[in-house]
Amino acid sequence: MSFSFEALRKQFPNTFAAFSQLPDGGSATIAHLYHLDRRYQQARTLPIPEPDQRAQPVGSFDVVLAGGGLSLIYAAFLSMRGLRVAVFDRRAIGCGHREWNISRKELIPLSQSGLFSEQEVAKLILLQYRTGICRFGQGTNYAVSGVLDCVVDAETLLARLRARCLDHGVTLLPHRELVDYSLDARGVTIRLVSTDGSQRLEQLQARLMLDGLGATSPHARFDLCCPTVGGVMDDLAIGSDPLEMDPEVGEILVTTEGIEQRRQHIWEGFPTVSALSDAHSTRRMTIYLFYYLRSDALSEHGPLPLLSLYERYFETLPRYKRGPLRLVRPTYGYIPAYTRLGPMPASPCERVFLVGDAAGRHSPLTFCGFGSMIRSFLPIGDGLLRLLARDQLDSSSLESLWQEPPALKVLGGLTLMMSPPLSSDGVDQPDTINELLNAAFSTLYAMGEETYRRFLQDDVDGPTFVRFMLGSAQQHPEVYRKVFRYLSLSEVTTWLYRLWQLQRSPRSEHETR
Repeated sequence: MSFSFEALRKQFPNTFAAFSQLPDGGSATIAHLYHLDRRYQQARTLPIPEPDQRAQPVGSFDVVLAGGGLSLIYAAFLSMRGLRVAVFDRRAIGCGHREWNISRKELIPLSQSGLFSEQEVAKLILLQYRTGICRFGQGTNYAVSGVLDCVVDAETLLARLRARCLDHGVTLLPHRELVDYSLDARGVTIRLVSTDGSQRLEQLQARLMLDGLGATSPHARFDLCCPTVGGVMDDLAIGSDPLEMDPEVGEILVTTEGIEQRRQHIWEGFPTVSALSDAHSTRRMTIYLFYYLRSDALSEHGPLPLLSLYERYFETLPRYKRGPLRLVRPTYGYIPAYTRLGPMPASPCERVFLVGDAAGRHSPLTFCGFGSMIRSFLPIGDGLLRLLARDQLDSSSLESLWQEPPALKVLGGLTLMMSPPLSSDGVDQPDTINELLNAAFSTLYAMGEETYRRFLQDDVDGPTFVRFMLGSAQQHPEVYRKVFRYLSLSEVTTWLYRLWQLQRSPRSEHETR
């Protein structure tokens, strides 16, 4: 499929019209979306290099980080501890295309790590809204506080991480793409090709490569995918009506319709600010639209899922919010999702370790890329320092660094509640998922705000989870029949076994607490 702006403009007219308001007319964003769509559905393998190609040596490092987005936090942390670090990215280093929300408590690792002072972390919070809600279809608002309630200044955070890297001598290699890598007695040899059109080849030597290339990494593996699009939208109608924005309320998970086009589309909306307004007068909201789908079924929905989802986003946005709704900044990407009912992605070999979206250690509900990275980078970074000091960089030692909250082993399977199951005749009732989610969240809400909050933050023990299951089944007796018919026998068995393990395990809180 060849790239043509004119052909895409005809196919996605609403998207092009909205993007035309951006400074460059949206051309760079459209090109990047097209690249992500095409790369995501390609086979995740590295190209075979031409035998006569020669690469220019760049240098020798302790760690080479592939990917210069939020994973830059590893480069800043490790270089601050005295390691020689290099970073490459196919785009500019230290730029992103997502907005980030988190709670104050979960930002603590930024100061604990020494990367930022507590005052600097506090200044990264642009706004903190009063409460969040979840609402499904025409159901009730299920309110909860302290979940994703802080808007983080993503651009400033990335810029400061990049500055920390430069302060500690990190070699930054923008506009380079991974060609291949190989292991030898010296470590790992990494070959890069420039993305500026020159096709220049370069070679780096490292003791360890961190793969932070995201969902398009050649090592990424996941059983569910979550295409996500959206943006910072301006000029929303202000008020308390569901179609209006309340600057004091974040909308964590909201649906406005049932299953359509064999997908359950879900909205998120978080109040944010502009440089010209304060937290109480903003008319801006970061609004996302996403859905969950089995990875092997994504190709059934066309070759360009992100661009197609953006077209739906602008078509159906009036179902969610009113106002002129001017796009200020786009946010998008593929978020890997895991039921944890099968093998997790793992280090493919010694001296290679997956971080960020490539590792896919995400929560099924609220801890996606940003929250997962902030939760994990400090214990993993400390672990990498220990392993590098011992030169103990085999796959098993590297994988042992991942110490997830125990609840994720069962919560991951609940992601399927947001992915349309197919009944025997191939069609499910449109309200199936809304009914399931209303049963689940009404039960959580009735269990009290502390339990509700902890559940959304993956901090729940076995007895509490069992009480949640029983309460949901009482609210909606068919809930588990509907969920389990979308699982294979082996997946059901695995899920029940992990629930039994969680029930027996002592209660432990995750790293950021």
